[in-house]
Amino acid sequence: MVSPKNQVSSKFLDAEVVLGEFPKIKSPRILGDWVFWLEQRPYENGRTTLLTRPWGRFDCLPQELTPFPVNLRTRLHGYGGSPLALVKQADCFVMTWIDDQQGGLWHQKWIIADQTKPTILKSLSSPICLSLKDKYCLADGLIDLQFNRWIGVMEEDNKDYLVSFALDKELKAPMILHQAIDFLGYPTLSIKSDQLAWVEWQKPYMPWDQSQIFHSFINDIGKLSSVSMLSGSDKSSQKSSAFQPQWLPNGQLIVAEDSSGWWNLKIAGPDFSSNLTNQFSNLWHIKAEAACPQWIHGMSTIASSGKKEIVALSCQEGSWSMSVVNKSGSVTKLQLPFEHFEDVSSEEGKAVAIAANSFLDSGLLEVNLKNGSWIHNSFRESIVKPQEISIAESFWFKGFGGEMSHAWYYPPIQGRLNYSPLLVKAHSGPTSMAKRGLNLEIQFWTSRGWGVLDVNYAGSTGFGRAYRDRLKHSWGEADVFDCSQAAMELINNGKADKNLVAIEGSSAGGFTSLCCLCFRNIFRVASCKYPVIDLLDMANSTHRFEEYYLDFLIGKFNNNKHLYMSRSPINNLDKITCPVILFQGLKDKVVSPEKTKDLFTALKNKKIPTELHVFDNEGHGFNHRSTKIKVLRETESFFREHLGI
Repeated sequence: MVSPKNQVSSKFLDAEVVLGEFPKIKSPRILGDWVFWLEQRPYENGRTTLLTRPWGRFDCLPQELTPFPVNLRTRLHGYGGSPLALVKQADCFVMTWIDDQQGGLWHQKWIIADQTKPTILKSLSSPICLSLKDKYCLADGLIDLQFNRWIGVMEEDNKDYLVSFALDKELKAPMILHQAIDFLGYPTLSIKSDQLAWVEWQKPYMPWDQSQIFHSFINDIGKLSSVSMLSGSDKSSQKSSAFQPQWLPNGQLIVAEDSSGWWNLKIAGPDFSSNLTNQFSNLWHIKAEAACPQWIHGMSTIASSGKKEIVALSCQEGSWSMSVVNKSGSVTKLQLPFEHFEDVSSEEGKAVAIAANSFLDSGLLEVNLKNGSWIHNSFRESIVKPQEISIAESFWFKGFGGEMSHAWYYPPIQGRLNYSPLLVKAHSGPTSMAKRGLNLEIQFWTSRGWGVLDVNYAGSTGFGRAYRDRLKHSWGEADVFDCSQAAMELINNGKADKNLVAIEGSSAGGFTSLCCLCFRNIFRVASCKYPVIDLLDMANSTHRFEEYYLDFLIGKFNNNKHLYMSRSPINNLDKITCPVILFQGLKDKVVSPEKTKDLFTALKNKKIPTELHVFDNEGHGFNHRSTKIKVLRETESFFREHLGI
């Protein structure tokens, strides 16, 4: 054990600084010479608003187009996403948005205020509400100028529909264009406004397990005709998933699809009159992922940029890059100093995306595709000197089933005379991934002498379909093995003290963390935020989107009830022997607060050191800055107390 006096002096990052009042930038779009983006503001209780400024003009202050109290947010399929639709019509910008504060679908037009100094937009009218308020979930929309309407996804009475609302009528009921068998998303309109494509998937599958591309023509009165399946299958023996169809100006359709084992780009059309399934051919074949799991709507890894080019984001061995793909099949990887990208948009030689690297937090990236120049703005000042940043090291180890698994290892900045404490992070999902890029919460720990291991355990995305499928029927086993084995490898390599190993996770990551305590004897302390505790309860109470998710993760309930019992942390508390700190929102609709309280009480009765912190105004996922600060500080204090450091 090393006392504080033996530590090398270094600047500790404070939780209040790490979780500063800086906005989170999301969903950038480029229209003409203007950039638009969503900004989630912690200092306004997580409210999301729309901002804009001219392309490349960092000297111009961003203009807010949806002032307080408007909150751009949707709740489609429980996790929401895609509240905004934008299109340029001559000199006007036509906008629609879903307002979580007032309810409903809203519409407004804007125009450049002064053509001689094009830096500010002015509204042509006040916003109007197109839909009835608080009647149904709407999201994932687009604007169809041909018929002056919004087309998007509606979830009502446990069904998904493609619907439309006229842009010039207030407080109307939706017009139903198409009903899915179960789920749908990602509608996209052809350049000529005469065809529509979208993604559908059916129970018991999640969209990344099995989904299809559907297509229809739009007739002279705006109705859908000749609806057909273009890609995929609804047969369990022919599994493939598709992501984010996009139209090219010539009427061809591109999509990311994984029948090869990797989400790669495919192309079809422009003639869709035959209604044949699987018309797509390979456009870019690579052992990399050009898509991500569709937990929320509106994510973008593909963007059309002119007549012949597509801008694509792809993930290879856990790192993302941006490439320009010509429809002839040639590929140019852009030489950009970033390791994580998301939400790309492009138009005529320009691209925008969210990007980050080891030294820059996530921010708005603008790229000139013609000359390769770029500018990046993270909307926050740097608070860590480059020499004080722990840079992620790619770490491969033999994981579950003897397969090689991946993690990102962040070595401690604060040195010790002997081995360092280690924090293992189990990401949520569990279909998600540990991402690169500057993460100040990780730097909070490395500045204090901790090593941090962010594990891409079996089932993580970014490594191909086979890697994702390792978790099939093995949740609570494969993820537990990988997190534990990764920690053991670092201990055996002399990079961590076996007596100073902690684990943390939230939601599904909290389940993995608790299972590690139940079934492995490696971790000495744990922190869990709104953890999944009882698989039986989850199977009986989960929402529509995840109704059959456990069929994949554990097995069908009727045949595998014993696994639901044996892998639930709530049924294995006798095996937990180390301290646990718990955090729970009382508005959580996914994990019952009562279950977390039951876990806390059971651990207390066992004389296990434990704490429970509840938050009245939080749900499944903490949004308030004050909550996040308290969680980080209490976790660090709890770890220090019970590890004796």
